[in-house]
Amino acid sequence: MKVKLLTTISFFTYQLSISQTEKLLHGKVLANKIPLNKVEVINKTAKTSTRTNELGEFSILAKEQDSLLFFSKDYFFTRLKLTSENLKNNNLVINMITKAEELNEVVITAIKFQKVVFDAEKVNEINNRKTANDLTRYTGVNDGRIRYSANMNIPLGSSHPKEKYEVDNRFKKHAAAYCPPDFFTKNLNLNPDQKELFLEFCDADPKSKTLLEHPNVLATMDFLYTKNKEFQELK
Repeated sequence: MKVKLLTTISFFTYQLSISQTEKLLHGKVLANKIPLNKVEVINKTAKTSTRTNELGEFSILAKEQDSLLFFSKDYFFTRLKLTSENLKNNNLVINMITKAEELNEVVITAIKFQKVVFDAEKVNEINNRKTANDLTRYTGVNDGRIRYSANMNIPLGSSHPKEKYEVDNRFKKHAAAYCPPDFFTKNLNLNPDQKELFLEFCDADPKSKTLLEHPNVLATMDFLYTKNKEFQELK
């Protein structure tokens, strides 16, 4: 009897402790007031996840201070650190921002112009007409015009084309695609003028190339937060 009583008390004590720390949280994900279906809702702290339904609704176990991530390929991910107020209201409304559309391919149409043909007779005709109208041979006074300009051959452009250098900015595009516009200033506490320098600092790490091979929102976030700590220590 005592064993059954202790087991029952232990069970209710366990359930009570769980209810005080963890709660089934309900919410809705929108974009421009339109519900979003199949948005991945990740509890980064508890390592659990779920997805929204056709109405944009979701439910997930969470507690205070847990970090929730909302991810969809066509939208910037959204991060929320839960407060006691969030759990008390139990009616989260998350607004996601649509990513700018990227052009995968640019088509350049070649336009052919009529080839310019050198006509010696026309050049001579112009020079003869200019010579006939040139009063310099009678007055000896130069009026500032260039004589026989049709015979002058001025090369256009340099004979040495400029060298082209390809810049690998894939990681910058990757970070821009995964992170909302205010992520670097709001979440990483970087000044706006530090963003480009920080991305170059991240790009110098060989691990950034691994992220490009296997894109993942959690891995990208962890990498950016880790590199930000290193970046802050350099100051």
